[in-house]
Parts: sequence; C-alpha cells; structure tokens
Amino acid sequence: MQMPGSDSEIPVVLVTGPSGAGRTTAINVLEDLGFEAIDNLPLRLLPDLVEANSLSRPMALGLDSRNRDFSPAALLDVIDRLSGQKNLALNVLYLDADPDVLLRRYSETRRRHPMSPAEDPEIGVTRELDLMAPIRDRADFLLDTSEMNVHQLKAEIERQFAPGGRALAVSVQSFSYKRGVPRSIDMVFDCRFLANPYWDADLRSLNGRDRAVQDYVGQDARFQPFYDRVLDLVRLLLPAYREEGKSHLSIAFGCTGGQHRSVTLAERLASDLAEDGQQVSIRHRELHGQRQK
Repeated sequence: MQMPGSDSEIPVVLVTGPSGAGRTTAINVLEDLGFEAIDNLPLRLLPDLVEANSLSRPMALGLDSRNRDFSPAALLDVIDRLSGQKNLALNVLYLDADPDVLLRRYSETRRRHPMSPAEDPEIGVTRELDLMAPIRDRADFLLDTSEMNVHQLKAEIERQFAPGGRALAVSVQSFSYKRGVPRSIDMVFDCRFLANPYWDADLRSLNGRDRAVQDYVGQDARFQPFYDRVLDLVRLLLPAYREEGKSHLSIAFGCTGGQHRSVTLAERLASDLAEDGQQVSIRHRELHGQRQK
C-alpha cells in the first residue's frame, strides 16, 4: 500500500465533509484497501485511539457534524495534536459538493438533514457548509464529488491512497452438485462432462489434489480446450471487474461428488492465477476438514 509519508509512518486518514458528499463510500473504499475503518467516533476518544505506538495497520476515521461532541475547533485541535505525532502520517480527506447537489441527494433519499431535522434540508445544507468551512481549509486532499458517480469516486480514492490500484481478491472453490451450488458465487463452471476418476478403483479414494487424479482428468481430450477457455475468460474479466470497483470475485467448479474433477480444475486455476500475481484463496467444500496432502 502506498500512502503519503515515509515507509516507517503509519497512515491515518480523517475522512470528513458535508453530509451527502460521499463520506460513507470513501470509508468503505479505504476499508477495502486495508484500512481499519471507524465511523462517527466521538472526538474526545480519537487521540487515544490513534496513538502511534498502538497502531498496527492504517486507519480511516469518519468524522462530521453528526459526531458526538463535534465542533470545528475541537476537530482542528485533534488535527494539530495528531499532526505532531512521530511515526504517524496524518491526512485529512475532505469530500465536498455543490450545495444544489447536496440538496438534490437529500431530496432523492428523502432523509432528514442532521443540521435541520425539523426544517427544510436546504437550511441544513447551508448551516453545515458554513460549519465545516474551517475544516475544508485544512484538508490535505479536497475531493469535489459533485460530478462523480459512485464508481468514479471509488476510483479517485484508490488513485490517491493506493496508486497501484486495489487488489482484487479471487476465491476459487470446488463443490458437489449433489449438495447444491454454493451461495454468492460470481462464476460457476460445470465439469461433470469430463472423465470421472471415481470409476477407477485405484483413484476412488484419492482427490483432485493428488497428481494421479490430475493426470487422469487431464488426459480427457476435452480438458485442455475447456480449461484454456476458462482461464482466458477469467484473465479477460479480472481487469474489468477491478475497474468497476469490485473487491472480490468468486469462481466455482462443480462435479458430481466434489472430490476429483472440480478439485482438479480449482487447483489448476488457482495456481495459474497465483503465478499471474493475483491474490487467490482456494476452498474445496466437500474436502473441508479432510487432511491436506
């Protein structure tokens, strides 16, 4: 992860700005980038929380007028206090938007504005912009979201706080159709058409992590063309999913028993994607709890 500051400094980002400018989205993106994210923390607790000696990873903190004991003076005092802390790379990310855009967003959601719960939202927008003006002047990163959609906002935050781009985590699974398709899978491939090692008495007690089973499945003339197309498809889609802002992609292979063919393909795909430099995890549902070979 790349962040402003030296390699020995722990990044801390204070995410603030008027309600409706995109703070929640920003916090979520930073969390996906590996930051420990905390929203609406009382200001009086913030300094003790981010003592440099107690931090083990980057932290993103959401702060605005809805925070308990919030005031511009109190937040500026916290910024001054933390800015002087050694081994801490503090950055204030201020998300802004035009007043008419903030008002339109509140009108679309039909939510009450926190600065005018019993009045017109326009009054609340004006009050909050005036209240937050001193914080805006102290921002290290000022991001106007008026013309941005959610995906553009995500991309801009990633560009600022992870110039190399966010890693897209991929999980590869194997499963048995007898027990049903796993939930929340993005891509499912049925490999029951391949030669089944189950019918070979010498291979029945083995699984797709064993070389003998992998060789048996790989000898099927349909295996390599099928696998090559799957690998090409996944490699084609990964950059598109990453560009879209997706943080996780799940791929599953299914066969009859979830022991041989699906495991073989999952192992092969996970290995090839890892060689590509992709962050990959693997799970064999029907082998879960069995001794790893």
